[in-house]
Amino acid sequence: MLRAVVRVSAGTAAVLGLRRYRLLVPPTTAYLMVGEGCRYSCAFCPQAQASAGRRDRLSRVVWPPAAKEEVVLAVREAARAGKIKRVCLQVVHSRGIWAPVLDMVTALAACGLPVCVSCSPATLRRIGQLLEVGADGVTIPLDAACCRVYRAVKSGSWQRRWQLLEGAAVRFPGRIGTHLIVGLGETEREMLECLQRLHDQGVRVGLFAFTPVRGTPLAQTPPPPVGTYRRIQAGWFLIRTGACSYADMRFAPDGRVVDYGLASQQLEELLKTGEAFRTTGCPDCNRPYYNERPGGVVYNYPRPLTEAEARECILQMEECGEEDGDALALDR
Repeated sequence: MLRAVVRVSAGTAAVLGLRRYRLLVPPTTAYLMVGEGCRYSCAFCPQAQASAGRRDRLSRVVWPPAAKEEVVLAVREAARAGKIKRVCLQVVHSRGIWAPVLDMVTALAACGLPVCVSCSPATLRRIGQLLEVGADGVTIPLDAACCRVYRAVKSGSWQRRWQLLEGAAVRFPGRIGTHLIVGLGETEREMLECLQRLHDQGVRVGLFAFTPVRGTPLAQTPPPPVGTYRRIQAGWFLIRTGACSYADMRFAPDGRVVDYGLASQQLEELLKTGEAFRTTGCPDCNRPYYNERPGGVVYNYPRPLTEAEARECILQMEECGEEDGDALALDR
């Protein structure tokens, strides 16, 4: 069995009292990671086998190590104090990892908080094992919105991953999620079509903005334009709230969404609270500054937006980065 060491995101370590970091926004979920030396080859991930990136990072976040017993005790105490509301266990798929994962989930579930496991299980049976030992849900990362992009940035088969997601959603309704990353080369149309399909299957989605990380094959690739991300965030919000569907949307030749099938005034009314631009995924997951640096562009807001912030996000939706062509237009 692997040694009983757990990596803890920097923000989580601060909330749990394991490290001293200054936090602008504390995480409401405890983010933990087990395993080292992933057998997969995701081009954006510093944990990938082909990556030269730091092994103490996932996205732009540093994950310092701690002893398993120390982490479990700290999670239990933070749960009692109301400092955290959920645990997210990230699994690095290294050799011999499965038994330690089941052991860790069992220990965390005993702390009295819902536990989500983000991993790439090969079978429905393994998903069932995680749920049996106490996981509240299982997140199976899809990351890429279509087969074309999946082949370019990940190893394995997009079709098999999709079939596993579909089968899991049917077998374990309401307990399956996935991750999608905006900015890997997909069009807005491809991303929104994928989001609609996942919604129809009952799969919850954590939406991420691609973040270049030093040492990975995509280190020189820029993050997505903020206008692109805002339009996809808005589309995903409208889909999951039932305000419209992918079939109602209209797209430019390059795949940019230019119409959600709603009147401008109605669209602004739906978006003005800013809820569309907050972090999505499991309940009580806010992932502060996972995709962004403090003071820079905020892709996923980890807290309620101010009225001015929501208004700015709506304005950003009109940015298309092109000198001509159709663009999303909102009345002022």
